[in-house]
Amino acid sequence: MTDQLKKKLQEEVDALEHELVHELPKEIKRAAALGDLSENAEYHMAKQRQEFVKARFRQLGKRLADLSLTNMNNIPHDKVGLGSTVKVYDSSKNEEIEYKLVTSEESDVAGGKISTTSPIGKALLNKKVGDEATVITPSGKRELEILALTTVHDEEESALKKEKA
Repeated sequence: MTDQLKKKLQEEVDALEHELVHELPKEIKRAAALGDLSENAEYHMAKQRQEFVKARFRQLGKRLADLSLTNMNNIPHDKVGLGSTVKVYDSSKNEEIEYKLVTSEESDVAGGKISTTSPIGKALLNKKVGDEATVITPSGKRELEILALTTVHDEEESALKKEKA
């Protein structure tokens, strides 16, 4: 899971680096050749883009460094953690919901993927089947009971069994 995310982020870093090194300098040079820089909209837009790309490049570099420190052995085998799929009973909505806990870059609430840094994700972390979690959301307090749990380790084990079969 984190390997896929690292690959995706690295691809974006590579694209940004190409833009910074090859495309933007040409664009800035071309815009500067048009004349008066104080009133040159193309030049200012290219410089703004360059600053944005530099900032995003630094941000992704830091995120990749953080992800490289993620040790899958530190993710619990019997509790909710990064990569876990959790089935909960939401008593405020009177329904069962399934969530997959992912990094913030992978979150997709509509697809049931929530970030470990979201209010629900934080409330579920380190809980076991049968535990209850209280979540304070903008729409009010929610009580979630954990009905089922599949950790990232369970998923890896299952995938290995399928490969051998």
